[in-house]
Amino acid sequence: QVQLVESGGGLVEPGGSLRLSCAVSGSFPRDNAMNWYRQAPGKERELVATITTSGSTNYADSVKDRFTISRDNAKNTAYLQMDSLKPEDTAVYYCNLRFIQRFRLLNYWGQGTQVTVSS
Repeated sequence: QVQLVESGGGLVEPGGSLRLSCAVSGSFPRDNAMNWYRQAPGKERELVATITTSGSTNYADSVKDRFTISRDNAKNTAYLQMDSLKPEDTAVYYCNLRFIQRFRLLNYWGQGTQVTVSS
């Protein structure tokens, strides 16, 4: 069974940095995408960043040039480096693993980690 565990959230002042980690365990195809989503109170969950097994990345406009997604395939771990944080980045951040298996698109989620940006 695939499990995702996030870590690294917390309270940080505006302009500060945090690094989130997402460790994946279990069996899954090598060809996959790891994604970071976030959900602020009263808002829908939004896609923040994506990285494929080959290292291709994509970012939401709101975090471009401030956030960096990366992954270590040997450790089955993804990271989200968040710099120049703003109060509007406050949200619960979720890690997502997505892949196709037997012609079905499967999604697995972590439990979420709280990021609060406040002075």
